[in-house]
Amino acid sequence: MDRAVSSKGLIRELGALRRAGEAHLRGRPVDELTGILGSVGRRFLDPDDVLRQEALDRLPDVSGISDRMAAAVLDGMALDWTAERLEALLAIEFEDPKVLDGFRDNHAGREVRALGPGLTVHFGAGNVPGVSVTSIIRSLLVKSAVFLRPGSSDGVLPVLFARGLVEEAPEVGSAVGVAHWGTEREDLTLAALAEADHVIVYGGDDTVARLRAVTPPTTRFLAYHHRLSCGLIGRDVLGDTVEAVSVADEAARAASLFDQRGCVSPHLYFVEEGGAVSPGEWTAMLARGMELWAERLPPGPLDPEEAAAVQQARGAFELRVAAGEGAQAWQGGSLSWTVLFEPELRFEPSCMGRVVRVVPVPDLVQVLAALGTVRARLQTVCLEGAGDRTGSLAEGLARMGASRVTTLAEGPWPPPWWHHDGGGPLVSLVRWTDLEL
Repeated sequence: MDRAVSSKGLIRELGALRRAGEAHLRGRPVDELTGILGSVGRRFLDPDDVLRQEALDRLPDVSGISDRMAAAVLDGMALDWTAERLEALLAIEFEDPKVLDGFRDNHAGREVRALGPGLTVHFGAGNVPGVSVTSIIRSLLVKSAVFLRPGSSDGVLPVLFARGLVEEAPEVGSAVGVAHWGTEREDLTLAALAEADHVIVYGGDDTVARLRAVTPPTTRFLAYHHRLSCGLIGRDVLGDTVEAVSVADEAARAASLFDQRGCVSPHLYFVEEGGAVSPGEWTAMLARGMELWAERLPPGPLDPEEAAAVQQARGAFELRVAAGEGAQAWQGGSLSWTVLFEPELRFEPSCMGRVVRVVPVPDLVQVLAALGTVRARLQTVCLEGAGDRTGSLAEGLARMGASRVTTLAEGPWPPPWWHHDGGGPLVSLVRWTDLEL
């Protein structure tokens, strides 16, 4: 934290947030809250606004991304923080969003009421900046006071958003707290968990398991685990070079955004045989696309562990290429990107660092069995060129665990109303009361 604080001090702060939520969120109409949150969110899209300027100034150093990547990530994230997108989110999640304001007729002979928690405590991850802000907004939309412990590399945007909220609506801003502490401060973690009505955790399995184990058993707990994504490229978009190059460029963009750190970032592409452009030829096009996107959105610096993993992946693959197994490799300078053509049909997660595998398949339906090994972690699948097989493949992907089947263009930017890891982003936060009198 920015200041020395005891667990008792944190408990007092959390109590103040809860009281502010009761006083300034519970009775405030949801459409008014939407307008306030949207006004703050739009500031991050305004090039003349100090919030955006400070965000772009600080994100590269804190989050380890390039200047141009910071601008691209902020543009994509903040679009979902605008009033128009938040209104659409509410309308999709709730048949009548005013159930957040009071009891409403549900056309089944009774009235219903949706209530958010008194205090939601969030533990954010640090892989993609902006995710924590989205999590804060979701809780505020259901009128829950919020406390966030962000990941070490995602501390910029939530702090700036909280500041903007205080400037826009001080009373609403008083129900939001943001502070970071290290893992050695277990006393603060335990205090936050003990005071929460709802705990939301983003992170790996070890982080989730550790926090779940010390969360009171009656406290609601929602975890967003580490997830994997991929792409399926069908022969229908490999009929000519122009279209194949366009698809390869979109695939390179999807793998390059967020420096491949996002849960929506593709780890590999399964490419169908039988088109005029072969999977191997398409892989070479993808490599050219990765080089172009490394120029458009330069990657951030790799830490020593990440750099070692990329070097190891390249070295292991060079041995396979030399052994004449049909493997091929392309790579950019300074570990900026790597494309590996893998003849064996399997799902091997990337080590990140813009390392992308390409696997040729005789028929896209054969990919479904390969996805069975990662079904517990599968999230976004980008599907292109399946033609009239799209529906049946989507059904198969759903059964394999995918919570989202989309295009390469939309893959990096799920809409705010997407079923995040299979659940509704807002309805998963509320509890319902039925009035049957």
